[in-house]
Amino acid sequence: MKYVFLLIPVILGLSVPIYNRLDPTLFGFPFFYWSLLAQIPLSAFFIYLAYRGESK
Repeated sequence: MKYVFLLIPVILGLSVPIYNRLDPTLFGFPFFYWSLLAQIPLSAFFIYLAYRGESK
């Protein structure tokens, strides 16, 4: 079950057609760039969840 948490960011990162677009922009950055930047803390959170699932 803990590995499901690791699959979520991988699948999200590899699904390029979902975030390969320009609109909506955030502070002048196209969606492509700010969605990739948002995936970094999201991936760290899922890695933390997988780590917590392993230690129990």
